[in-house]
Amino acid sequence: MKYATIKEIFLEMNTIAAPLFEGKTYPWEVLAEIGDFIKKIGPTLPKDEFDNPKEGVWIAKDANVFESAYIAAPCIIDHEAEVRHCAFIRGNAIVGKGAVVGNSTELKNVILFDKVQAPHYNYVGDSILGYRSHMGAGSITSNVKSDKLLVKVKYKGEEIETGRKKVGAMLGDCVEIGCGSILNPGSIIGPNTNVYPLSSVRGVVPPESIYKNAGEVVSKE
Repeated sequence: MKYATIKEIFLEMNTIAAPLFEGKTYPWEVLAEIGDFIKKIGPTLPKDEFDNPKEGVWIAKDANVFESAYIAAPCIIDHEAEVRHCAFIRGNAIVGKGAVVGNSTELKNVILFDKVQAPHYNYVGDSILGYRSHMGAGSITSNVKSDKLLVKVKYKGEEIETGRKKVGAMLGDCVEIGCGSILNPGSIIGPNTNVYPLSSVRGVVPPESIYKNAGEVVSKE
């Protein structure tokens, strides 16, 4: 499917999880392997650079993690990341270098590439956020269909069955999600795309686009 492959979505593989994507075509293929990947590479991280405060959790010594944040295993928080007040990390989470997990933001089974920002009241589940992507305040990923059927990725009449009940959103590099938006299950947002505030996004949005509403997606000039 056009615009849905790993190579088309993530132009810069700036993440400690880069090896996890090797040999795969679509980004949702890595979702089932995040936890095992963390458990595998965590013990190999340099002990002079990463703390291991509890089993299955590795936090870079130069990361800023507020005392009120909750972090469940397995999890890696990379260099210079910031995990703010009352953030809720439920496990199977990789927080990239310089990334921000904000006040009351919840993460579950996710990869946040380097420099990602989810800073204000966000829910990000079963999702992958590409390099320098940004979730506006109150924007969320919806990862389960209301009918509880397996998630399909759709674009212009074409469908791909993910084989998973839970798939949130895949954001390409430098995507901007407007405040209060909902990214419905299986949403793919191409790199350098902007989504208007209060949007409800479904399917694949091409790169270099402006998503105004479901019937109005325009290319950037």
